[in-house]
Amino acid sequence: MTDYIARHSEAGSIFIPKKFQGFPEIKEALIADKIQAAFMVAPMAIALRSQGVPLKIVYLGHRYGSAVVVGANSPIRSVRDLAGKTVAIPTRFSDEHLIVVRALERSGLQRSAVKFVEMAPPDVASALAVKAIDAFSMGEPFPSQAEMGGYGRILFKAADYWPDYMSCVVVVRQDMIDHHPAEVQLLVDGIARSGLWLDEGRPHRDFAADFVGRRYYNQPPALLRWALTKDLQRVTYSRLAPRKGDFDLVRDLMVETGLLKQPIEFKEYTDTRFADGAGRATPWKFDADDQVAH
Repeated sequence: MTDYIARHSEAGSIFIPKKFQGFPEIKEALIADKIQAAFMVAPMAIALRSQGVPLKIVYLGHRYGSAVVVGANSPIRSVRDLAGKTVAIPTRFSDEHLIVVRALERSGLQRSAVKFVEMAPPDVASALAVKAIDAFSMGEPFPSQAEMGGYGRILFKAADYWPDYMSCVVVVRQDMIDHHPAEVQLLVDGIARSGLWLDEGRPHRDFAADFVGRRYYNQPPALLRWALTKDLQRVTYSRLAPRKGDFDLVRDLMVETGLLKQPIEFKEYTDTRFADGAGRATPWKFDADDQVAH
């Protein structure tokens, strides 16, 4: 998807990719209108809309892809063993926070049983390695980074406690939706087609890991390959239309944890017409030797 945006940028389109290190920075850039669309965690998007920030969720970024990781030799073997421990999360306004809360409650513990600390995702693997934290709850590729480094072990995946778990969503500012709906549709179509292409099989994911690792993420391709191919269901990139039931669960957990003062209705923070428009999208026809996807 990033390459799709960059190629359209070279052709004079409005899409110019920009990389951020953490979700708080993305939030501030959206509020200041320095960016008009972004991938961000769903609870943060819902909270921003409830606070009057003019944006809407138009699509998902992926499903699954988050996990709770403990030290490779840690005595923590179950969710109940997290009691009294320090768990890093990207932000309290994240599904990675809510999945720990959900797992704790399912295991008979209060959410106050653990100490949550907010930490930029790129920092969590090293923090775990030096035992500055006992565990972290993050999206890929950071669980894979800890696994590959030999100092992390997955305690549980988000899907173990949250069927059809989603984390990142695509948000677009309302003025962009109002004045440039065709471009928003083009963006969502591109994301949908990229996701379908990735889910066609391992060869596409191998190529994506190499290309994106070298050109965009500045991450070792081997790490992205681990995250994308060790288990093809670890992260999935299809069935990404926003669904009311999925978001009602997120919203209710946000109310329960005090992240929302009162419920907000699905239609207030989503615009599903672009996902509907991408409903008949087909995977990109793309070969490693091609210069442009079709």
